[in-house]
Amino acid sequence: MPLPRPAPGTGRWWVIGTIGVGLGVALAVWLGLANTVGQVTWDVTSYQVQGDASVRLGFDVHRPSHTPVVCHVVALDSHFGTVGSLDVAVPAGGASSVHQDVTIRTASRAVTGDVKSCDKA
Repeated sequence: MPLPRPAPGTGRWWVIGTIGVGLGVALAVWLGLANTVGQVTWDVTSYQVQGDASVRLGFDVHRPSHTPVVCHVVALDSHFGTVGSLDVAVPAGGASSVHQDVTIRTASRAVTGDVKSCDKA
């Protein structure tokens, strides 16, 4: 079964529409890459509640090489309230990914640890 042909005189609008959609997709991809390349990201790799007074947190920081970073880590209770926090300085170095293990002292028993933010120093 052959595809129906567009009405006479509308072929120009199909071409303009196709070009417009292509430009829109290209712009969306460019904006997405421009906003993420060179940004600091992190992944929590482990946490261990060590009793009522502390949580051990492991996380990876991904950043541009030779960029110092400060990460704010928190310990949370069962109601997601902050019971402990710590600022961790990640010094500049050659590697773009760095693993950190920290102990967060808590005011009461925590159930988890998390990285709240990481910013360039």
